[in-house]
Amino acid sequence: MRFKAGTTDIPTAGTRVQLSNTRDKVKQLTVAERPANTGNVFFGDSLVSSTNGLTLQAGDSKHLDFGEGSVLFSDFYVDTATNGNDLDWLGVLE
Repeated sequence: MRFKAGTTDIPTAGTRVQLSNTRDKVKQLTVAERPANTGNVFFGDSLVSSTNGLTLQAGDSKHLDFGEGSVLFSDFYVDTATNGNDLDWLGVLE
């Protein structure tokens, strides 16, 4: 088991950004929108958009548990409703 943490910058609303290009299997993932962000951040797979996905508001965080690592890290994307937001994340990898 390994831990990986980082921040994903989402410079342009409506342009999804991949969290990681690694094919590690994710056991758990916590995502947190920074309190200073000015709009919602949307988290999901490659279909996420600036209006669709798991919605986080400024200061929100979500914890996702995938059991024994059934999802690839490269499957996660994020988009934003306003330019220049960031998403912090911490993953537990297989």
